Amino acid sequence: MMRNCSKIGSTIACVVIGVSAASGRDVTGRVLSDSDSTAVIGAQCELMVDSTVIARGVTDTDGRFRLEAASKEEAHLGVRMIGYSATNVAIPAGGRNIDLGTIFLPEGVELGEVTVGATWTVDSQGRTIIYPSSSDVKASSTAISLFQKLALPGLEVNPITRSISVGTAAPMILINGVPSTMDDVYALQPKDIERVEYSQVTPARYADRGTNGLLNILLKKRDDGGQVYVWMRDCPYIGFLDGNIRMSYHQGPSQFTLSYSPSWRDVAKVDDTVERSYIGDGFKVQLSQTEHSPFMYLTNPIRFKYDYQPSARTLFSATFNADISKDDRKSTGHTDDSILGNYVNHRRSHSKSFIPSLDLFLRHDFNDKNSLEAQMVGTISSMDYRYDNSFTFTGLPEESYVMDVDNRRRSLITEMSYNHHFSSGSSLSAGFQNTLSHSKNTYLTSDYAPVLTENNNYAYVRLGHRIKSVFISLSTGVKMFWMENDLNKRHFIRNLSQAQFNWNASDRFSLGGEFSYQPSIPSLSSLTDYPQQSTPYLISNGNPDLKVSEGFIYKLMPTYNYKKFTVSAELAYYRLNNATVGETFYIGDGHFLNQTVNARHCSDLFANLTLSLKDLYGFGATAGVGVDRYESRGAGWKHTLTSVSGWINVWWSKGPFSVSYWRKFPGKTLYGQTVSRDENADALSFSYTPDKHWTLSAQWMYMFERGGVYYPSWVYSDVAPSVTKRHIKDNANMVMLSVSYSADFGSIFRSSRRSLNNTDTGSSLMKL
Repeated sequence: MMRNCSKIGSTIACVVIGVSAASGRDVTGRVLSDSDSTAVIGAQCELMVDSTVIARGVTDTDGRFRLEAASKEEAHLGVRMIGYSATNVAIPAGGRNIDLGTIFLPEGVELGEVTVGATWTVDSQGRTIIYPSSSDVKASSTAISLFQKLALPGLEVNPITRSISVGTAAPMILINGVPSTMDDVYALQPKDIERVEYSQVTPARYADRGTNGLLNILLKKRDDGGQVYVWMRDCPYIGFLDGNIRMSYHQGPSQFTLSYSPSWRDVAKVDDTVERSYIGDGFKVQLSQTEHSPFMYLTNPIRFKYDYQPSARTLFSATFNADISKDDRKSTGHTDDSILGNYVNHRRSHSKSFIPSLDLFLRHDFNDKNSLEAQMVGTISSMDYRYDNSFTFTGLPEESYVMDVDNRRRSLITEMSYNHHFSSGSSLSAGFQNTLSHSKNTYLTSDYAPVLTENNNYAYVRLGHRIKSVFISLSTGVKMFWMENDLNKRHFIRNLSQAQFNWNASDRFSLGGEFSYQPSIPSLSSLTDYPQQSTPYLISNGNPDLKVSEGFIYKLMPTYNYKKFTVSAELAYYRLNNATVGETFYIGDGHFLNQTVNARHCSDLFANLTLSLKDLYGFGATAGVGVDRYESRGAGWKHTLTSVSGWINVWWSKGPFSVSYWRKFPGKTLYGQTVSRDENADALSFSYTPDKHWTLSAQWMYMFERGGVYYPSWVYSDVAPSVTKRHIKDNANMVMLSVSYSADFGSIFRSSRRSLNNTDTGSSLMKL
């Protein structure tokens, strides 16, 4: 059953589940398909003495497994996977660790549709591993609706915005180990998702990308053939349209994929009310504003990808991305000004952007333990932005404040990463990333055209090691940033470090923990020094003297899983020293400056509890509640806030029919001197799947918001206090209709693993 391994399967991430013991031996190996030598991912591995199971686990995305055997007796290993013939391997008695090498599974007779309940477990590294049930897959028209039913601890899915979040930020998303975007997730079909690997801890490699947690989506293996997938949802009486089109074809070592994910909003019924004051030395003005503020935006991400895999050890891919978007906003309002009297103001902003990029990637596996990845991404972006705010005073000429700027940016990102797996089960990874960019802002209302260059470097190393039932990971890196514009030069050198542990106390209970130090380098736009006046009183400007923010994260994450019931919790403390916040200062002569500055700190003491019930006679439910204690402190000010939030999701499916209800109970957030609250939202969804090609759905959103949704915010500043309330009347009793169609001819090949995926989203432009 053993022979030399010549090919390697796809994706990275290790999924090993073992039953720990005080003494014993390790049994390791690798499972490949006998037909094409690709990795068999998720194969069930059971080590048995007589008829007693002493260790069990599943193969990782390399097809590898590692079991800790409590007994040194003679045993046998059973390896099973749907679609393959089961295989048994004899294990001799003895105390030494055993490496079984490569085990080849012969493919069995293809199985028809079977109903399998969702399989849930926690691996040795603390990641939750879940295989979606066939009923959940059949009852889901999109990947987003499927994620609602998976009930991953701490993961919230918003079906209205089609967003995924862990706490207050989106997770790092990977598809087959490749860092991806939500547009890539939108293009996935639920039936193609084999399993999901999830962690509430962000790996150190992605620690500087502003994400929270990790979501790795593993797709089913396919052979030659192609696929077409189309999904669209629309509100017949409101400007609201989302769509996804994905076409792929694979033949031999090549795969071609084309995807398009447009999103359009045209919201007409938007009203803003603002109560604001500006207070300086001997100066005070009070403003009461009412505005009608409709807006429209359209995004058009287009992607064409070519994958070439001449052997199982080598992968080359070339991806062309073209992100085309535009945004139009306008408002007409009346202002009651305690100094200038009553006046009318008209505000309009328009932006359009075109961001093409070419991504070249190469991976080579030297052997089963060593691999190297290299990536190069070139981006040329252009953005045109115009802002016009005019004021009409009784008996006086109109005053207008205009910003008209063209932004052009070129960048080149390169990265190399080396990975090594030790025979002991430990792993080592190291890499280096460099970003070179050149940005030019041409202000058409003046002769000013600043040029900004950037040299950003990041070197990192990570060591992971498992000691019985405890997995420990230590990571560190150095971030080196150089920036130069027409006026000054800045450079930052900071360390990034992370320590993580996970203890699998039993098959039911696990405990994870994290400590991270994550400095945050100021954005290019916040460093841009160019003042812009937007109102008779307010001037906005960047701050080239900003310091690096220093983030500290402490987490404890217990999880208990018993059959169809799961309870998880998170206790966390976030602290950001030198936090960058917006602050307003009086500069004299009735004028005020709004500028990004460094506050002393912003912190959040957070606790949440998530309960889930899965696959109970077609029913499932999840519910979460969280409590935040915020504190912000700056120069001469301090604010605190306690907030409670929650959400529920309930669903039922039977045959081709499915119904679900989701509701969010938003809390408040505090950052700097600003308090805000998200929308009250809910959605009742119905879907019908008459055959394997079509799914028809209807969604009733904002059921209890008959008059529309409010978005309030408060600024507790001694200089510029304000209360703002946005009212979107269109977000009330919305009925969405959606349809999806999919067709397969042959099958689709699964891309080999890839962990490097860089994109340039930077901008030196500060919008008003």
